Amino acid sequence: MSKTSRRGFLGAVSALVVLPALSAASAVGESKRYAMLIDVDKCYGCMACVVACAAENNVPLGSFRTWVEHLVKPEGMRIFIPKQCNHCDDPPCVPPCPTGATYKTPDGLVLVNDELCIGCGACVKACPYGARYINPVKGVADKCTFCDHRLKAGLLPACVEACPTSARIFGPLHEVNELSKTINSRPVQVLKPHTGARPQIYYISLPDEVNR
Repeated sequence: MSKTSRRGFLGAVSALVVLPALSAASAVGESKRYAMLIDVDKCYGCMACVVACAAENNVPLGSFRTWVEHLVKPEGMRIFIPKQCNHCDDPPCVPPCPTGATYKTPDGLVLVNDELCIGCGACVKACPYGARYINPVKGVADKCTFCDHRLKAGLLPACVEACPTSARIFGPLHEVNELSKTINSRPVQVLKPHTGARPQIYYISLPDEVNR
């Protein structure tokens, strides 16, 4: 990750210090814990992230690792909300897997081992975010991996790199420990906090209607 990207991440995810997931990561002394922040105000639904993800990860037609939902407010304003696997700290998709194919890595990524997956769909049903699907070509569970192959090469996830407005910001969570609690006085939110999954994708300006 470039120095510019790292500074951008540190400046943007300041509110993570107060969230339970951060405390959990710090407690176990992990050297790194990846997270993503999405500024909903900066997303205008161009779908560049979706296209980049599909091209980078050979996603079959009709399937999606990331997608953009839109909400029309009563006054007519359209809001675009990028979504994908949240790489939860307590992923509900892991326990139901009968073969151990779905697992969490030491740096917090939730991945699928294709060689162990039998395509039973148990993890798909268990995900509260609808972020998994059975790959129709490979016959195994598939989802966002935060482009783990790119991370190993020192690159950003394809969706982050492709975003023309920098609505997506990605980096190691542990570097934000000492930062302030808000981003320009705007609170950071997660999707469906009531699940207890402790997702590692955080949002700025997320409409209240999304979590109702």
